[in-house]
Amino acid sequence: MSNDTNTDDSLHEREDSPDDAPSEEGIDDGGSLQHDEAEEVDKKTIDDLGSDVEIDADVAENVDENDLLGGLQIETTDEIPVPDRLVDQVIGQEHARDVIMKAAKQRRHVMMIGSPGTGKSMLAKAMSELLPREELQDVLVYHNPDDGNRPKVRTVPAGKGDQIVEAHKEEARKRNQMRSFLMWIIIAVVLGYSLIIARQVLLGILAAGIIYLAFRYGSRGSDAMIPNLIVNNADQKSAPFQDATGAHAGALLGDVRHDPFQSGGMETPSHDRVEPGAIHKSNKGVLFVDEINTLDVRSQQHLMTAIQEGEFSITGQSERSSGAMVQTEPVPTDFIMIAAGNLDAMENMHPALRSRIKGYGYEVYMDDTIEDTPEMRRKYARFVAQEVTNDGRLPHFTEEAVEELILEARRRAGRKGHLTLEFRNLGGLVRVAGDIARGENAELTTRDHVLQAKRRARSIEQQIADQYIERRKDYELSVNDGFVTGRVNGLAVMGEDSGIMLPVMAEVTPSQGPGQVIATGQLKEMAEESVQNVSAIIKKFSNQDLSEMDVHVQFVQTGQQGVDGDSASITVATAVISALEDIPIDQSVAMTGSLSVRGDVLPVGGVTHKIEAAAKAGCSTVIIPAANEQDVMIEDEYKEMVDIIPVSHISEVLDVALEGEPEKDSLVDRLKSITGSALNKGQGVKGPSSPSPQ
Repeated sequence: MSNDTNTDDSLHEREDSPDDAPSEEGIDDGGSLQHDEAEEVDKKTIDDLGSDVEIDADVAENVDENDLLGGLQIETTDEIPVPDRLVDQVIGQEHARDVIMKAAKQRRHVMMIGSPGTGKSMLAKAMSELLPREELQDVLVYHNPDDGNRPKVRTVPAGKGDQIVEAHKEEARKRNQMRSFLMWIIIAVVLGYSLIIARQVLLGILAAGIIYLAFRYGSRGSDAMIPNLIVNNADQKSAPFQDATGAHAGALLGDVRHDPFQSGGMETPSHDRVEPGAIHKSNKGVLFVDEINTLDVRSQQHLMTAIQEGEFSITGQSERSSGAMVQTEPVPTDFIMIAAGNLDAMENMHPALRSRIKGYGYEVYMDDTIEDTPEMRRKYARFVAQEVTNDGRLPHFTEEAVEELILEARRRAGRKGHLTLEFRNLGGLVRVAGDIARGENAELTTRDHVLQAKRRARSIEQQIADQYIERRKDYELSVNDGFVTGRVNGLAVMGEDSGIMLPVMAEVTPSQGPGQVIATGQLKEMAEESVQNVSAIIKKFSNQDLSEMDVHVQFVQTGQQGVDGDSASITVATAVISALEDIPIDQSVAMTGSLSVRGDVLPVGGVTHKIEAAAKAGCSTVIIPAANEQDVMIEDEYKEMVDIIPVSHISEVLDVALEGEPEKDSLVDRLKSITGSALNKGQGVKGPSSPSPQ
């Protein structure tokens, strides 16, 4: 096929056979990369991936392990160069990076599951940069003279589509000019005849109007021959990337617009109403769908077909639209699918679609944290520079401000020796601090601005928790001194980063039937199970016949959100034992921890936020699982306010929380002998904790 799209011969050839495939010669001339060039680009982009890119700034020769900047010798983030390519800005997620690298080389599909803000969309965009720029294609839709509701589809090399459309438009313009010239000549002749010879003015005007309408109506046929360019990759410099997150069926799969005028010469040709979907625009590139489980089942089934067949026809998505009668020939959909979501995404995802991705690709679980090393701290400093540069309106950060952000990254990780990988939330803190500095017309963002941002950028849950604490103080609902029987200050978290003190009360009453443990306070399944585990210890420990008693446990003022999790287990056990033995509990003590049926205290999540909540509520002592001791990273302002006591057995909890030496000692000794653990201090569950925050 000739490349000269402006010639009449080539134009007529396309009109006669729009469904002919372009020749190999045409593809080569379309500007695709040569084999050697493709290999060079592939090697450069794949082997030099993301976190492997070194920081191009001064680094100390002997790096102190405690240096918050990892030996980086800078005064501001302005001294840290930011990589131009998105793929070089990826930080952490070593496993995910390796998978993306392999998938890009072999054109495999990927499903990434993990917490929000851990870099799933960034890795998807990075993959589009890693893919070589193959023979990108333009897609044209032509009128089908045999059946107007079955438009023909043709693919041509990228950049050729515009030329073909312009050539058709130019030819249509020339035809219209000739028709207009002929029309005015005929009108002039008719008017001249009616005025000069027939002397019938009205008849001449009527005849001229009929001729004008006839020519205008006839010209619509030539306009309908202009193809519709639905996918245009002329200006595409890399593989296409389409984010179809939350897309409705038409935006994802393509659609045909409704035409209210379907007859009388006023209708729009069906091929002109065809709209491409994200699956068609991402041909030869990447289709990214976050929260994949939010797509309806029908869309997931069609997406599965597009992946399997590599092509998908476009039709109207609404049954009541005239577009539902239109269906094009198959349109290419040779894309790499990257599906993403949280853990619950797999529950509502179509099993066959997941099978397609797994069978022809990889599944990846995204890390939430990464080991805190000097090299990683340097990359976190580069992350701050990236956020400032990408925003374009923030002052650069000082060395002390970056150090404070790295400390916050440690704190948000919730694990000693780790940094958080939830960069979206951390980036939000960077932007708030920068906004505060900009509002003060400061040249640089300082540590003080970051500290202000941490107070100002509290989550909704933290703001609600702080309001709860203040209101309870107003109504004297928070008790943080004295001794009360059957009442314990428990600790919980709201959301992911906010702690709250949650009182638990217990009372033992005579039973009018078989004795039972009754718990109230909107308990969810895991919390109910933890109460049952506690009841096992109580039954074994108590000298009293519980078959004749009811044990009532109340989680005070839990609200509509209820209690979800088992981190209140030691709280419930302490409250019930106090009520059974009539021994008061120190109200200056707050506690959190899970409990085994043998009395071992197990690790829980969110201990840092829980300790801070206890400090805000006025408690002076906080009991936590010994296994969580390494996870405590509270703010400096709270360190002098509370004593943190790690425990590994329920007997240690009672030793700290109960009042009265003789009664307490006897009770603790009896509990140790009955549970059979008799653990020495320091024994019990060890190692890093990785539970969900409760």
